[in-house]
Amino acid sequence: MDSAIQHIIRTRSTELFDKVKGYREHMHRFPELSYAEFKTMSFVAEQLEKIGIPYQKEVAGTGILAIIRSSKHTENDSCIGLRSELDALPILEQNNSNYKSENEGVMHACGHDVHTAILLGAAEIIWENKELLKHPIKLFFQPGEEKNPGGASLMIADGALQNPPVHELFALHVFPEMETGRVGFRPGLYMASCDEIYLTINGKGGHGATPHQTIDPIMVGAQLLTGLQQIVSRKCDPKVPCVLSFGHFEAIGATNIIPEKAILKGTFRTMNEDWRKEALEMIAKHVHATCEQFGATADLEISKGYPYLENDTVLTEKMIARSTNFFGKNKVEELPIRLTSEDFSFYAQEIPVCFFRLGVRNEELGIVYGVHHPKFDIDSKALIVGMQAMCLAAFE
Repeated sequence: MDSAIQHIIRTRSTELFDKVKGYREHMHRFPELSYAEFKTMSFVAEQLEKIGIPYQKEVAGTGILAIIRSSKHTENDSCIGLRSELDALPILEQNNSNYKSENEGVMHACGHDVHTAILLGAAEIIWENKELLKHPIKLFFQPGEEKNPGGASLMIADGALQNPPVHELFALHVFPEMETGRVGFRPGLYMASCDEIYLTINGKGGHGATPHQTIDPIMVGAQLLTGLQQIVSRKCDPKVPCVLSFGHFEAIGATNIIPEKAILKGTFRTMNEDWRKEALEMIAKHVHATCEQFGATADLEISKGYPYLENDTVLTEKMIARSTNFFGKNKVEELPIRLTSEDFSFYAQEIPVCFFRLGVRNEELGIVYGVHHPKFDIDSKALIVGMQAMCLAAFE
């Protein structure tokens, strides 16, 4: 990358720090849940208008698309896309900062306020230097990343990758396990698909002293939990990453009362779409067969979520090279495979993508909590690094 562009990115990202920090703290104070990000959408639109960037509101309901072109570009030229998310989580914040959430029970605990603030800052730098762009830049401010069916799928359905077409797409995500100042990449397979399992076992309640007169849903559930694990351990190719976990098992009886029903909730994740389809069919078959064996019935819902995420190797290697040149080799990390999931994977099914990580950890400041934790926060200096990284994606 041209040294003059590098100098501009370094200088302007530092100069914009206080402004972008203010964006982040405002959005953190007023978080909104998935598909209800109306005030957040309006706030983002207001900032784009101040910068002068043309935009379209209400994409996929509460999303925004914006375009940055140079005087040389036409309306049909394909774009490089940069994406952030708008939604927060149903979590009661436990921090005591001056930007603590004012919407009780709702918190930006996954860093989407950080991502959006960074994209607004990067957008201003790109807009000021748009005549240096080889390709137009399309900005994605996406709703609903945290909730099925995934705002990315809705943005795609609403034409976000077309008119004009997007030929590659980038996104960053906070990574509390990584120190501030670092960025992380993984070419190829990176994150898993994610499906949700909701199961109610209908039995027959009764006295604990006469279990033969009941159909015990707790025992059926226990059999299911162990039996279902064998699908993963004995049916899945060991080379395919895969996990089946149940985090909810509710059966409200008493010491001497066998309840009528038991409720189980879990998640299935993998990195192979053929195995995903096969495994979900096997899970459903095993659930109904086991319940029938004990005389119980099952109400089973499998909510199909996001596909696995695979970063385009060529695109990601280019970003690794740019980042190494800009930040230094010791600031660029190789990431391991993760079985967490991201709806950015929907875009990866359509076009080449690069999803990378931004370090936000600072142990001296006590910033050590992971995403989805009620004490999650970031080292604000990461905002500068984030702006710089997104600009590296934009200026080729």
